[in-house]
Amino acid sequence: MLCFFRFSVMAHAPSAFLSVALSLLLASADSLAAGDPVRGATVFRACAACHSVEPGEHLTGPSLADIWNRKAGTVSGFARYSDAMKRSDITWTEGTLDKWLSNPERFLPGTSMSFPGMKASQDRLSLIAYLRAVSESKAPKMEQGSGGMMMRNTRPDLRKAPAEGQVVSIAHCGDTYTVVTADGKTQKIWEFNLRFKTDTSRLGPPPGKPVIVGAGMQGDRASIVFAAPGEITGFIKRSCQ
Repeated sequence: MLCFFRFSVMAHAPSAFLSVALSLLLASADSLAAGDPVRGATVFRACAACHSVEPGEHLTGPSLADIWNRKAGTVSGFARYSDAMKRSDITWTEGTLDKWLSNPERFLPGTSMSFPGMKASQDRLSLIAYLRAVSESKAPKMEQGSGGMMMRNTRPDLRKAPAEGQVVSIAHCGDTYTVVTADGKTQKIWEFNLRFKTDTSRLGPPPGKPVIVGAGMQGDRASIVFAAPGEITGFIKRSCQ
């Protein structure tokens, strides 16, 4: 009897081992398929230059604060949707977001989104899990980077610009702008190196009080941000003194 018992255990051991291994494999696959919102918060860094997860805070693209189960092209207050997006009949779910993030242009031809796509499927699933958590107010905190700074791309609050950023006057002569700031300093900037922008959001400068900020694209040295388009030409004076 003892020998038979030992034989039975040995005979069934491979099957038992295979069953356990298969269970572990399936559990691992389920974990991968689910997506990790904590990891997704880190993956979102790649999106943060163009999208915010704060309600009503639109950047190059719309806020993603309430994207889950929302019809595409319908975020309130965002006016830069492509015609293709506005005409689409897409609802943002796990399936549609996965296809969109994989290759936006292939999923929706004519989209104005320049993002080429996220190739790693687990990154996409984790990002989707994070966006769902954001919509459900369950999002994990963004990971901290060096120096304790939160890894979140937000625009500066131009209403709180220091004196060296508050523009008092702008004069134009020849190919040069002369910019005077509230700290009493004067900067002379080649006209091709200066951009004029507007920010009508809650983070924009107060009316009539433009702010100068650094810039680093295509040779630009600075940008001057106004509260509204109509302020720009009225603020710049023709003067060669």
